[in-house]
Amino acid sequence: MSFNRRSKNITEGVARAPNRSMYYGMGYQETDFGKPMIGVANGHSTITPCNSGLQKLADAAIEGLREFGANPQVFGTPTISDGMAMGTEGMKYSLVSREVIADCVETCVGGQWLDGVVVIGGCDKNMPGGMMGILRANVPAIYVYGGTILPGHYKGQDLNIVSVFEAVGQFTAGKMNEEDFCQIERRAIPGSGSCGGMYTANTMSSAFEALGMSLPTASTMANVEEEIVGYTREAARVLVEAVKADLKPRDIVTKKAIENAVAVIMATGGSTNAVLHFLAIAHAAEVDWTIDDFERMRRKVPVICDLKPSGKYLAIDLHRAGGIPQVMKVLLKAGLLHGDCVTITGKTVAEVLADIPDVPRADQDVIRPIDKPMYDEGHLAILKGNLSPEGCVAKITGLKNPVITGPARVFDDEQSALAAIMANRIKAGDVMVLRYLGPKGGPGMPEMLAPTSALIGQGLGESVGLVTDGRFSGGTWGMVVGHVAPEAFEGGLIALVHEGDTVTIDAHQLLLQLNVDDAEIARRRSAWKQPAPRYTRGVLAKFAKNASSASSGAVLDGD
Repeated sequence: MSFNRRSKNITEGVARAPNRSMYYGMGYQETDFGKPMIGVANGHSTITPCNSGLQKLADAAIEGLREFGANPQVFGTPTISDGMAMGTEGMKYSLVSREVIADCVETCVGGQWLDGVVVIGGCDKNMPGGMMGILRANVPAIYVYGGTILPGHYKGQDLNIVSVFEAVGQFTAGKMNEEDFCQIERRAIPGSGSCGGMYTANTMSSAFEALGMSLPTASTMANVEEEIVGYTREAARVLVEAVKADLKPRDIVTKKAIENAVAVIMATGGSTNAVLHFLAIAHAAEVDWTIDDFERMRRKVPVICDLKPSGKYLAIDLHRAGGIPQVMKVLLKAGLLHGDCVTITGKTVAEVLADIPDVPRADQDVIRPIDKPMYDEGHLAILKGNLSPEGCVAKITGLKNPVITGPARVFDDEQSALAAIMANRIKAGDVMVLRYLGPKGGPGMPEMLAPTSALIGQGLGESVGLVTDGRFSGGTWGMVVGHVAPEAFEGGLIALVHEGDTVTIDAHQLLLQLNVDDAEIARRRSAWKQPAPRYTRGVLAKFAKNASSASSGAVLDGD
């Protein structure tokens, strides 16, 4: 029986001959044309440690596909290192790369008429970009995450990439000597793998496991440990079976499956970026999902994992404590997951979790029982108010009191804001407003890890608010509110904030408010003019022109 779409759809005779001839040129035999052609979207690169260990996984996928009766068709996808680009003009390309990756996957799968695809990625945008491409193409697919990094170590402390950014603030505040600063810089990244906390990469990989689009336990493995290679071979086998069963991504990624993924994001204390990316993923899947659905899920799902950035542990600790299957089983027993959702294995969520203990092991405290959570409700709050009528995202875990009203300190770019922090011009009680950093204004919604980490390093993480129409790193915590929509470039109220205005962030009331009367706002609005775009040519200009609001995922193919 042939599962090859290309073979079945190419006209016999003259039209088929050139097509087959190209394959013969790559060493194919006549018998190969009855086998499924399966793409391997390989995100390997030496740009970043997140992706530098992916080639061994691509090799394992290729070997596995051949072993299980398929023809691997390898193509590349790009990556941008958020950690390396942070604080530079290069950071504006990060979110753009999500769309480029999605386009690569869709283009190669569609252009080569592939029967299935395994997507292998590491750094933050590899995950949503790959999944969006998978859902657009809608042929049987599986996501293989490249794995987390192991921690670095210095003076008895575990280190990760955020340790370095926070050390900058501590060093400039005189709270750390130069030797310790340099040692942290050198030791924080000990090898390959994605940033080690429940930051964006590990958040998205965990969510994909909950979504049913990757194998159980695979989302928290370390890149440098051998088990991940065996799981990649198993992923190849599972994918070949999915091709035979014609099990497509949109059969799996339903609204209930997205609810499962978001439940895990909330339970693990995941990244604010998950809001933006799952809006885009739902759009690609043509699933009805809005920013308000995140708030609906937050109210019913507790945070049960003690993970960085606002907790103690790293993703590898979560893996050793039972991983995402254990988290999911706790949620399933509490009635917070849909057990009937199908997964890429062909089994339902409930079937996959059948042998997982109902409660976490007693010899660990990474995963807590449902009746002893870190927080009774989820951590990603959707705030609204006159400053963000479309909604914005606040990460409210780790804060003693997520409420502040203070004078606005206004900046039209990240660099001047960071300079003000480093010069000790930002004081407790201030509310920093960083604007013209949205999808269109940035363009590309750069992440503000450098300013937020500098605030934390100076001891201001809980006493200074930061509001932006840009994004935050998954490693960010503190009194921070991002994804403000409408953005400044589109005339959102954030564009009309003046230095010294009072701004209120109130996570209890889900409120983001500029405390200025309507008449004054109207006067300011009449005087406002949209600035010229920062880019008029190239990929950043195209993104700025086409990107939707952050409240709908900053997608390029919206209505």
